[in-house]
Amino acid sequence: MSVYEKLKALNIELPTVASPAAAYLMYVQTGNTVFISGHIAKKDGKPWVGQLGKNMSTDEGKQAARAVAIDLLATLQAACGGDLKRVKRIVKVMSLVNSTSDFTEQHLVTNGASELFGEVFGEQGRHARSAFGVAQIPLGACVEIELIAEVA
Repeated sequence: MSVYEKLKALNIELPTVASPAAAYLMYVQTGNTVFISGHIAKKDGKPWVGQLGKNMSTDEGKQAARAVAIDLLATLQAACGGDLKRVKRIVKVMSLVNSTSDFTEQHLVTNGASELFGEVFGEQGRHARSAFGVAQIPLGACVEIELIAEVA
């Protein structure tokens, strides 16, 4: 099953790629490596605001991370000239989780993105990863994730 067939089976329609919110690029490619800037969680087109351990559950955070992954896929598609079939591997994911100092399930929140990449790309979606708890994320978003991928 192709990447696009998997997305369709998952009822995922990739959104329009967002514009940078500050002085940076949405992605940069060097050689066969694409670096995608951090994307914040959005719900209904607006920042998905919240703090894990305070007013959001781990499951809600996991849903937010999955939403970020969908936005990252849209940007990755743009970086691939409109063709996700060019993706050879998801190399690395870095996740920042807006959380209280005693919240310790950042890794479980980040699974929302990691699991989606596995569903879409199979073995090539398995990746190295870091998940951090942070005191705040731009616009009060609950999760921000960046991505590194290898492309053909």
